[in-house]
Amino acid sequence: MTTATLAEMNTRHSWFRQLSADERSWISIVARSGIDGFVTWFADDQAEPYSPTDVFGAAPASMTRKISLRQTVDLVRTTIDVVEEQITTTMPRADRQVLSNAIVHYSREVAFAAAEVYARAAERRGTWDERLESLVVDAVVRSEADEELVSRASTLGWRAGVNLCVVVGSGTTSAPVASLRRAGEQQGLTILAAMQAHRLVAIIAGTAITDDLSAMTTAQQLADSFAEGPVVVGPVVTDLTAAPMSARAALAGARVAGAWPEGPRVLSATDLLPERALSGDEQAVRWLVDKVYAPLERAGGDLMATCVSFLDHGGSVEGTGRAMFVHPNTVRYRLKRIQDVTGYSPTDPREAYVMRLAVTLGRLAG
Repeated sequence: MTTATLAEMNTRHSWFRQLSADERSWISIVARSGIDGFVTWFADDQAEPYSPTDVFGAAPASMTRKISLRQTVDLVRTTIDVVEEQITTTMPRADRQVLSNAIVHYSREVAFAAAEVYARAAERRGTWDERLESLVVDAVVRSEADEELVSRASTLGWRAGVNLCVVVGSGTTSAPVASLRRAGEQQGLTILAAMQAHRLVAIIAGTAITDDLSAMTTAQQLADSFAEGPVVVGPVVTDLTAAPMSARAALAGARVAGAWPEGPRVLSATDLLPERALSGDEQAVRWLVDKVYAPLERAGGDLMATCVSFLDHGGSVEGTGRAMFVHPNTVRYRLKRIQDVTGYSPTDPREAYVMRLAVTLGRLAG
């Protein structure tokens, strides 16, 4: 029967013909084990009844990676068909019905056994993938991203050449990573995530992430997968090896987000620059000096003096004009120039706070 089964497999299934000799030999062993097992199970003359789950015990565990579940089902179905054909052609007519009923019951048990084997293999792979994913996220957090990390991430389905950002928030009590991953799949995103203490750290990539603004939009769509509390989005980078920069900013922002409870739930790390700078984050200090103070200082045209005077006079255009002996419209023009140069407007209370701190830090830096 084993020879007939292998011949039938070769006739019916093209994938079987493409297997190596070693792989086909293992399939023949499984087929023979299944046929012998049916005979043993049907006889049932042992103290301990034969279990159909033993059919797959003869094959190595690695077979689940080389032979898919669909192909295993093909193997079981073909083997049963051959056995049934043999029953109808070689067995006495009086025994055929009993044997046919028995093979139906036996094949059901073998099918359940196959499902159990592949389920266990999937669970093992899932556990290993979770550990590998945690290692990748941890390496990014610890600024140890390199080409080896990219190789590890690729085994988890990571797509190279796509913009990404790091998002940090609190984790939910039940399966936070799975919930976040499902939400990301609905948005066409690739996500690597892991719980670190009470925080959920996620590396999010996708074609929809083109700049920091689109990253914020993406994070807002995923916010429900995080627990209550602020969700901080790091700046967008172009490669996984650059992800530590985004992670440092997001983690620094998450540590100080409680200092601005009036802010929105989803924040960019840039939104929290003042709090990060006051907490000693050198990255935030350099950003404020290089991106706000230095451009304002280089711009000339009394923009720095106007900015400081406007802040000193509580945001009063008229008061600033009197103090500087210029017309209020001149002050308004300069305020517009300040916003063009720095990206921040002194007329907005929050942005005025950022500018005041940037000027102070810039002066301290000399």
